[in-house]
Amino acid sequence: MPHLSIEFSEGIERKYDMQLVCEKLFTELAGSPVFEASDIKVRAKPVAYFRIGTDPQTFVHATLLLMERRDEATRTTLNRTIIERLRELLPDVGSITVQDLEIERATYLKNLF
Repeated sequence: MPHLSIEFSEGIERKYDMQLVCEKLFTELAGSPVFEASDIKVRAKPVAYFRIGTDPQTFVHATLLLMERRDEATRTTLNRTIIERLRELLPDVGSITVQDLEIERATYLKNLF
C-alpha cells in the first residue's frame, strides 16, 4: 500500500511522458515518512471517452488508495503533494484533481507469488 491510480484524457501522453510522471510521483510518495518504497504502486491510464462541463478540456484525476485509519492531516498532505507535483509536471492540463479513498483492512485481499 498505497496505490496511486492516475486517469488522464487520451492524448496527454503524446505531449507528456506519463511514465516519467509515474516515476516522479513514486519518488514523492517514497520520500514521505508514511510509506516504504517497496509498498508503493503507481499506474496511469488514458481515458478515451469523457465529458467535462461545457468547454472542451483535458484532465488528470489521481486516486490514492490508503489502508484505513490514516489521519486527515496525513491524507491532506499526501493529496497536496500529489496535486502540486501534477501541476508542475503537466502545466497546461485543464483540470487536475486528487482524492484519497480508504481500503478496509478486513476485506482487502492480496496474493503475492
